[in-house]
Amino acid sequence: VSLRDQGGGWDHREVVLSLVYRLVRGLFGLLTVLVRADLSKEVELLVLRHENQVLRRQLGGRPRWGHADRRWLAGLSRLVHRRRWAEVFPVTPATILRWHRHLVARKWTFTDGRRPGRPGTRRLVKALIVRMARENPGLGA
Repeated sequence: VSLRDQGGGWDHREVVLSLVYRLVRGLFGLLTVLVRADLSKEVELLVLRHENQVLRRQLGGRPRWGHADRRWLAGLSRLVHRRRWAEVFPVTPATILRWHRHLVARKWTFTDGRRPGRPGTRRLVKALIVRMARENPGLGA
């Protein structure tokens, strides 16, 4: 019995082996890309950390964080486990927690910057009331 079909077709084993070979090769290629991506990310992080150190040395002091910077770092802190904050972020974990407290307090003040009580009457309306009272003394004011 031959490995080939009766109709002069193809060898099933060769097709299966070729398919398995391509599948395994694709999986190894994917694994290589994933590992290389992690390695390149780690290298990029090391380069950026070194760049930050050089810039801080040149700056001669601590950087000043703006409100948007604080909000960004406080938001990103949720994506990193708290034990790693000291090695990941350029500020202390206590600073990140303080920024987060300020952000939460600012969001939940319930004041919206408004003063309590009835809003003031506009000058135009006041002038109209005074003019109407002068022109119509019998109506009372």
